[in-house]
Amino acid sequence: MLTVKKSVLTLICVIGCANANNLSAQKTFEVKNALDFSRSEIVSIPIDKLKKFLGKTKEADIRIKNKSGKLVPIQWIDYDNDGKNDELLFQTIIDAKTTNIYTMFADGKTPVPTPKVSTYSRLVPERVDDYAWENDKVAFRVYGPKGQKEAEQGIKGSTLSSGVDIWFKSTDRLIINKWYKGYLTDPMYYHKDTRGEGYDPYYVGDSRGTGGIGIWVNDKLQVSKNFIASRTISEGPLRTVFELTYFPWSDYKVKETKIISLDIGSNFSRFESTFESEKPVPNYTIGISLHKNEGLSKINDRQGYYLHWEKIDDAFVGEGVVVNPNIVQKSISHRTETPDQSNLLIITRPQKKLTYYAGFAWQKSGQIQNQDDWEKMLEKQAKIVASPLEVEFK
Repeated sequence: MLTVKKSVLTLICVIGCANANNLSAQKTFEVKNALDFSRSEIVSIPIDKLKKFLGKTKEADIRIKNKSGKLVPIQWIDYDNDGKNDELLFQTIIDAKTTNIYTMFADGKTPVPTPKVSTYSRLVPERVDDYAWENDKVAFRVYGPKGQKEAEQGIKGSTLSSGVDIWFKSTDRLIINKWYKGYLTDPMYYHKDTRGEGYDPYYVGDSRGTGGIGIWVNDKLQVSKNFIASRTISEGPLRTVFELTYFPWSDYKVKETKIISLDIGSNFSRFESTFESEKPVPNYTIGISLHKNEGLSKINDRQGYYLHWEKIDDAFVGEGVVVNPNIVQKSISHRTETPDQSNLLIITRPQKKLTYYAGFAWQKSGQIQNQDDWEKMLEKQAKIVASPLEVEFK
């Protein structure tokens, strides 16, 4: 009898200890939306906030479920490629003035759910050396060193510019690989909207495109040339992130490293430029191309958003920039007859790190119908930047 009792007690202890361990590998936390509209966003949790939890479980086993018990998509990001993750991302949909409750727990056997849409980015050596990125709403590209070299040699089809190009999409599917593959047999493949999924009619040239930067001196903009190196940090699926470096540029010999990211569901890429310069710089200026000065521009220094609304071919597109209004010196709509030099300019105080958001919406995507729709989208983005979702662990 004593042996049986001892076995039963041992079994009870094992079950109890197992349950205790399972409970210890759970953590409840809240996400709060202080704004008066609903939001669908990607939430970032720095690795430092997870250290205690990771002492009890492996990163690969972490799962997150919402209040109803449904698993949500997650993604890890290692920014410096040192083999150690720096933050955990997850997708949230949250109503206005609401707090959502989530549970983080260990479950290595249940697969992480895949989001219905995705982000993506990569270097594109088959089209000289563009760097392109996209999500379910928008697509962008910038230009690399081979493109610069060929442009300086006068080779047709190459681009010398540090402006930001935008590709119009009317599908939530990823199109970068498809469009570049089509380009290999037809150089006009993605310049024609023959498939009902969008195209690229936007011209950058030496303008700032949508979100390129420069330094505004004596009524002229000093700008860099193409990026000289790129590094993919994460392709996606919730957030795509990459890094670009530039050869020292301007009279001030500015060394620039730029980290660009794009989340699913967002029309705005996040740009974070880090600078070093040989001489003090008067400003860093963000620009939006005004092309042939036929569109409408609107400046809102108080809220920190800036828009351009123009017709390209048979439909309108709204381009915009959102930045912290506290760092803006002034903004101007600079219009000139000189090709590629008309830009809406947001002139910011010089600092070692400049963060801003640049994006667009195309009328044929169904996301907007008129300029008022586009301005409301920009105004919302400005409020989102000023009031990020709050994460609190219990």
